[in-house]
Formats: sequence, C-alpha cells, structure tokens
Amino acid sequence: MPSSLKDNRKRGNIGDFLKQQINPDSKLSIVSAYFTIYAYQQLKDKLDNIESLDFLFGEQTFIKNIDPSKIDKKEFKIEDDKLVIPIEKRLQQKAVAKNCSEWIKNKVRIKSMVKPNFLHGKMYYVKNENGVQKAILGSSNFTVNGLGLGGSPNIELNMEINDDRDRTDLLNWFTEIWNDDTGLVEDVKDEVIKYIEQLYVENEPEFIYFKTLYHLFDKYLSEQKRGGLLDERIGFFETKVWDMLYSFQKDAVKGVINKILINNGCIIADSVGLGKTFEALAVIKYFELLNKNVLVLCPKNLRSNWVLFRNMDKLNPLIEDKFRYDVLNHTDLSRAYGKSGDINLSTIEWGHYDLVVIDESHNFRNNTKGKRDEDGNLIRKSRYEKLMDDIIKKGVNTKVLMLSATPVNNNLKDLRNQFYFISKGEENAFYENTGVKNIALTIKNAQTIFTHWADPKKNGSRNTKDLLEKLDSSFFKLLDELTIARSRKHIQTYYKDEMKRIGAFPERLPVISKAPDIDTWDEFPTYDRINKEIMTYKLSLFNPSAQVKEEYKDYYEKKAGKTIAAFTQESREYYLIGMMKINFLKRLESSIKSFGISMERTINKISDLQNRITRFKDEHKISEEIETPEIFDENDDELNDANSIGKKLKFNLAHLDLDQWMVDLKKDKDALVLLKSSAQAVTPERDKKLSVLKDLIKDKIKDPINSNNKKFLIFTAFADTANYLYENMKDYINNELGLHIALVIGSGENKTTLGKRDFNHILTNFSPVSKNRNKIEGMPQKEEIDVLIATDCISEGQNLQDCDYLVNYDIHWNPVKIIQRFGRIDRLGSKNKKVQLVNFWPTNDLNKYINLKDRVEARMALVDI
Repeated sequence: MPSSLKDNRKRGNIGDFLKQQINPDSKLSIVSAYFTIYAYQQLKDKLDNIESLDFLFGEQTFIKNIDPSKIDKKEFKIEDDKLVIPIEKRLQQKAVAKNCSEWIKNKVRIKSMVKPNFLHGKMYYVKNENGVQKAILGSSNFTVNGLGLGGSPNIELNMEINDDRDRTDLLNWFTEIWNDDTGLVEDVKDEVIKYIEQLYVENEPEFIYFKTLYHLFDKYLSEQKRGGLLDERIGFFETKVWDMLYSFQKDAVKGVINKILINNGCIIADSVGLGKTFEALAVIKYFELLNKNVLVLCPKNLRSNWVLFRNMDKLNPLIEDKFRYDVLNHTDLSRAYGKSGDINLSTIEWGHYDLVVIDESHNFRNNTKGKRDEDGNLIRKSRYEKLMDDIIKKGVNTKVLMLSATPVNNNLKDLRNQFYFISKGEENAFYENTGVKNIALTIKNAQTIFTHWADPKKNGSRNTKDLLEKLDSSFFKLLDELTIARSRKHIQTYYKDEMKRIGAFPERLPVISKAPDIDTWDEFPTYDRINKEIMTYKLSLFNPSAQVKEEYKDYYEKKAGKTIAAFTQESREYYLIGMMKINFLKRLESSIKSFGISMERTINKISDLQNRITRFKDEHKISEEIETPEIFDENDDELNDANSIGKKLKFNLAHLDLDQWMVDLKKDKDALVLLKSSAQAVTPERDKKLSVLKDLIKDKIKDPINSNNKKFLIFTAFADTANYLYENMKDYINNELGLHIALVIGSGENKTTLGKRDFNHILTNFSPVSKNRNKIEGMPQKEEIDVLIATDCISEGQNLQDCDYLVNYDIHWNPVKIIQRFGRIDRLGSKNKKVQLVNFWPTNDLNKYINLKDRVEARMALVDI
C-alpha cells in the first residue's frame, strides 16, 4: 500500500496526486499562500475540465496598492522562480497567462485572508461527481516546486486524509472560513485577473522601452541610493595606481569595489593579459585608504611579483603609493610554524584581515577536506578549510577578491567553491540581491545542462549558442553579481578609442597543428596495440583489497566504513588503476622518454613490493602493515584526484593471499619490462616528434613572424619531457643555431646556457623588455635566452610578451592550461604585431582512447560562458 505521506521525494508529490484524482466535473477547494500560472500550466489538461475551484489565499497576497517601494516583491509573484522555469518556457508566459486568466474567469472563485500570515496551513480537497472525495493537508503551496513538478522540488510534508469523517470535517472547516461575513476574508478574484492580464496585455513600444530601461538600471540606481559607490573623499582618484590604469581597467575597478561592498566579494575573471594584477592593486589601495588590513595569497612562484609593489625598489612603478599589504603563499596555509617573508606563521592573527586577495583563485577550486585519522578526527586542515575557517569566517567580517582568468577548470563546482568564500559557505547569502535561493542548486542545475550538452552521444551537433539558451537566467544573474569578466573582443568593441591610443592586441595567426608519429623507424608498437596491452594489466600493485582472504573481508569493510558502494576501498582502487592506465597513455602522448620513465618507476615499485613480501614470508612474520603506494603526479590533476578519493587503508600482509598476489605482480612486471624496452629503443635520433620540433625552431629563426624575433616558448605537462627536450636540444640550439636555451620546471633543477639558474633570472633573460632587465644591476644586458622549455609552473601570472611563438608540446587535458599558457605571450601592450600558437596533438589512433580532443573542446565552451 502506498504511503499517505507526500514529500516530493520518495513518497510522491501533490502534483501527481491531483493528476490522478481530478476528473471532469470535479469540484476543488484549495488553501495556499501562493498561486502561480506555471502550476496551473502543469495541471492544465485536468483543471480546464473541472466544474469549479474555490481558491483561498492563506496570506493577503494581492492587495490594492501595487507599489514596489512599499511592499515585499514576493507578494506580486504569480510566476514561479527563475530556477524552476527555464528561459525557453518563460518565453511562453504570455500564452500561459492568457489561458490561465480565461480559466479563472470561467471556473474559479478566489478569496484571501485579510490579515497577513493568519492562515498557515495548505489544503487540497477534490470532490468528484460520483461522490468520491480525496483530501491532502500539509505544507505544499500551489507552485511548480510546491507541487513537486519542477526540476528542483521543495521537500514538503503532506498527509493524505483517508478517514471519511476527517475529510468531511475538513470541507466543513473550509466552508466556514469561505462563507465568513465578519471581515476574515475578502474576494480578490478581480485583482488576480487584473494582475495576470498585465502579463499578456499588448503594450505600446514606448512603454516597453522605458520598462526595459527601468529593469536594466533599477539595481544600479538602488545601489546609488544605498551609497554603494566609491568614496571620493579618501583621495583614491589621486593615487598613482589609479592614474596608471586604462579606462577599461578603471571601469572594472569601480565595478569590483561596488560588488565587494554590496556582496562581500568578487571574482575578476578578465581574459589573460588584460591587467588583473593592476586592477587588484587599485582595489587594494582603495581599502588601504580606508585603513583596512589586506592579505594577498598567491602561488609561490608569483610571490616576488606582489612583494615588488610594496617595496622601495627601482623596479616598483607604484612606489609612491606606499602599499602595506601582507603577502603569503598558497602553500603557507599548510604551515603552522616558521616564517614566510617577515610573517611568523605561528603567531599570525589570521582572522584580522578586512580584505583577502586570492591570486589565481582557481587553485582553491576543490573544497578538499583535511587529513583525518582512521576514527575521523582532524589531524590537519586542508588549505581550503584553513582559508575558509581561520581567515574568512573567523574574526572581522572579511571581504574577498579573487583573481583568475579561468575560474572554471573542470566543472562548475570549481566556481561554486570559490563563490563560497564570498558567501562564507552560506547557500542563500545572495538571495536579497540576486533572487538566487541556493548557490549549490543553481550551479548543479547549470552543470547538469552542460554535461548533457557536452556529451557527443546525446548531443551530436553541439554549439555554444544552444548551451547559452538552455542555461537558466538565475545562473547568469549569479555571474553578473559576483564576477567581472571581459574578453579581448569586449575590450576591442567597447573601448575602441582606448585601443587606438594604447595599441591593439597582437594578431593571432592561424594555429598550426602537428601530429607526428613516435618512431622514425616505425618499430615502436602502434597506439592501438599499446592501449590493448595496457588495458589487460591488472596493476595489482595498486589493488591490495583484491587479495584479502575471505575470512578478513568483513574486517576491512568495517574499517573502511563501507556504506556507499561508490566509496568502498575496492572502488577506490579500481578507479585509481583506471586513471593510472590513462596516465601511461598521456605520458606516451607527451614523449617516448616520459613514457619509458613511467614504466621504469612502476616496475621499481613492483620490485620493492615483491621484495617486501618475500622478506615477510622468509622471516615468518606474524604481522606487517602496508598501504597502496603513493602515485602523486604534480602535472596530472585527474590522477591526483583519483588518489585522494576515499580513505587509504593499511593492510596486514598476513591477511592477504600473498602467493596469488606475487603471481599477479610478476605478470604485470614482465609486461611493463617489455614496454620499457620498446620505449628505450626509440633514441632521440629516432624520435620523430623531437625532430619536428627542431625543424619548427630552425624554420622560425630563418623566417621570423616579427622582425628579428627568434624567441620560442615550449610548454609540456611533464617535467620528464621538459628535461628530455632540454638535454637533447641544448647543443643543437647553442652550438648550431647560436642561441641560448633554458629549462624551468616546478620541481628539480632549472637549467640554462646563460646567466644564473634561478627562476627569476631565467625569465628575465628570456623576456628582458617586459621584465625591465635594463633597470636591474648585475644582469646581462646584451645576450638573451631565446628558447625556453617549461612546465606549467610558469603558465600563470607571468608576462613573457617579448616572445611571439608558443608551442604546446603536449596538449594538457584541461583547456584552462592551454589558455593560461598562451596568455604568457598574447597580451595587451605586446611589442609583437603577431603571435603564433603551435599544438602537438596525439595521432588519431591515440586520441580515440583518451578522448582528448572532445574533452578539450567541451571544457573550452564551459570556460567561455
């Protein structure tokens, strides 16, 4: 027997109940605080044929004086929330309203309680001609979500009344109130009809024009009345940083400050190369003039950039503004002791900053949980938790400014997690200003639409226009309120005079695509064969749970907290192994050398485990714990995400079937040894991809795209590939071409044939004009580095616009990295008239296994929203 409860979840909803119970010639009685035309539309086929409806408003929703400045806007809403009704449905509002109005005129009587909030209950009563009566009492309003028919239904608590006496008593109660003549209720049918008619009346074009202007600028004018604009009395417009800004940057700064004052924060998401750092410095100066304490959190490799602007240094163009903000690295959030610059991390008052500026805020896109012990007790907070709990939530009311040209990397959750810094984790923090009731739900709905759009199986002919039309307006409202995001095209279109004055962006030449084979001798196995072979591997090194003896399985299931299948230890290891196999293919796509190194490292880990198991058995030990080996790869976010899923368990070797495990380990090892041998046979002389790269450099030097510019910036996702390229091109570049070459990687040793090896010296010698090398004593002033090989450690925040030619030696699976990389040279104010991008793609037979092209193209569309 079905439940009498209707909760809009597992136990059914009011909408389906009404569809089942309403017959032609039914008589209905309803009590609700709200009535919406879209709820009528959902039940139109049933409601149009009823005999009558008596509708009683529990609140005085429709009143005579319709003045938005004097009453709550919700009292006039007979349209459902924008999150419930998508834009394409809202475009049908005129027809829906007209149908609803005619239906009310012919079938419905409407009354309202005179005293607001006097009647809190909700009731639905159906009386059919055959004498059957049905009734529900509870919390659901007559709205799409209240009826449980929308995409995000409310959780309600309603009970079907099954007792005949109670149903009769309920109808008598309704009739008593309906027929009251003491002033308890009043007839509002004419007012409801009048209001609905406004939704479909044919208005004069002039009226529509002025009404459009009002809605466009209503919020702006309201902000002015609230004093939300910049305070001109503090001398902000006389500062050096304000004077240095271009007009489009000044407009951004004013908008950002207003958003921070009104909503507590903002994300500057201008395209790469538009000067987000200087915009942020202007915002910082504004708050410093108000005597506020400011903290800048930045990636470690960008620290020197931020420190420069507050130092008494010849290279500081803003020295007269006397900035005083603190600077900490993102990684400092993981430290409890020691110093970062002049700041003692053990005594710092994290909660006393009035404004926190987060540079490259997409690095906080994951609201990762901190490290916990097996009992769930916190050992150490994650960086995200530290920032949220100890800086933003604790102490003074901290406002937040985030900088990122690419706030969305993989999923719209990235954006949600950054919005949480502004809302302090509160889902409804922006309801008053945006009408968005729930941040997570708004983002989730948008992501669902995007996922469906991006799936080539469900949507073969996708285009960005279709995506934008499907996304709900509430999502865009959230973006408008919390972000400043202008593209290069926007600046060129709306700031034409400024562009003429400061010079245009460099011209982007058509992208050059390369897809070379691996082996010039054609002896290395095809990608198809490699893929088939890799997919047969068990990689049992990472799968100890598969070896647990039957009698110990319950123990480890309880230890892992096995409640949800998706988070079992077996699932974790299965996902991890799958990502490891894909990582092998990614490294093969990067370079044959990187692939061979990956094989060797995995072989060594297997050997270490084999030796450990052998010692355990030979020494007749009773107990020894092991855990899944770490497989962290600083350049593979997907693999690292897989490694972080769930809880790593420790296994007692005595509880495992060691004989079978040794068999599986040997099988994997033998196969990997063969692959390693095949990879090592492809020497640099046989490496087709390396040969194509050398030819590109030689051709560019012979025929530069800008006069006498020989510079070449080569990006790769893997440090192993970067080292391989440097070691095998150093002599060719230095001796045969007469140029200097350098290597910059995130971990390990930087290398160069000119000057010092430290990070800043290499970048300054590579881009001496943009880095003002002529003002730095002790730096070379004649020679330059012309070829720079780098990992993504320099893909953020660096101005390397002396260079005009960038090569993606491998295509990062995340298009954000591609955008960031090109942004190092494709910048406003570049001395180069043209810039060139070259992409090395995997051959077609590899791409079908890692789906790189589809993934990059789909995510690029998400980034562009």
